[in-house]
Amino acid sequence: MTLELIDKQDAVEIVRDQIAAILALEVASQMSLATAAGKDPELWKLRVFQERATPWENLPSKTQDRSPIVNVWWDSCTFDMSAGNIVERQKSSASINIDCYGYGKSANNPGGGHVAGDQNAAEVAQRAVRLVRNILMAGEYTYLALRGVVWRRWVDNISIFQPQQDSENVHHIVGARLSFRVEFNEYSPQVQPVTLELLSVDVERTENDEIVVEADYDYTA
Repeated sequence: MTLELIDKQDAVEIVRDQIAAILALEVASQMSLATAAGKDPELWKLRVFQERATPWENLPSKTQDRSPIVNVWWDSCTFDMSAGNIVERQKSSASINIDCYGYGKSANNPGGGHVAGDQNAAEVAQRAVRLVRNILMAGEYTYLALRGVVWRRWVDNISIFQPQQDSENVHHIVGARLSFRVEFNEYSPQVQPVTLELLSVDVERTENDEIVVEADYDYTA
């Protein structure tokens, strides 16, 4: 029976939270850099959420913020028995999905013609997922700033999708999903050793330098 309270986050939860924190931090930095470069910082703005079922509900009406939304959520984990041990540490590979949602609005093209709302939404979502991929795969985040826990991170795939609600497509919103693979160490509570038998060791040398050993050891289980 475990005698200590299990009061900790698993590494996968820490990894998920770290991904969301990195994105929020870097988006703020990129907006500042865009302003300094004389560009529109809104093109680098993302609103970051995690574990939301319908995050696009935070997307806009005419007066609300139309910036793309990013939702970070934990999808699945697998464990590699050949790269850990049965007592303390298990190597885990987690799939973390980063869903990017773009909102589009139909508008007249100044050069002539018409820009459809769904096309605009797709372009916004693709711009958002491009920024997410470049942030997470940047060299400084090789180990997601969790070196010693994270082994490596990689983009599995990127796919474009149409969000649905009540079995119908949500109009003027397009999603782009980046499936992110992270390998890391997962740790478990340890067994407290119990003394079964006590032995001691005394090492002595005789007059001719012969080593004589008397042993006392703690045998634990």
